[in-house]
Amino acid sequence: MQEPQDQKARDHLEIAFRSIECFSDDGKLSVSELQKLLEIALRDGRVDAEEKRVLGNIIKRLNVAELTPDMQEKVSSIRTQLNL
Repeated sequence: MQEPQDQKARDHLEIAFRSIECFSDDGKLSVSELQKLLEIALRDGRVDAEEKRVLGNIIKRLNVAELTPDMQEKVSSIRTQLNL
């Protein structure tokens, strides 16, 4: 099932909005929260330039010193997968 074109165009906005919710919860992003953001980008089968830009900006906001080993691994995986 294909998504309507207007939904695909808004996926990057949904990713940004949901990331704000995640960060406002406790000031941090968990592995599962980051995975959910990635799933929004991937739900149409590809990650477009705007989704990459938004996900890249979210990853840049993460405090490297506070990342757990699992989160470091997830971030590294996403960077590789999306060529960030």
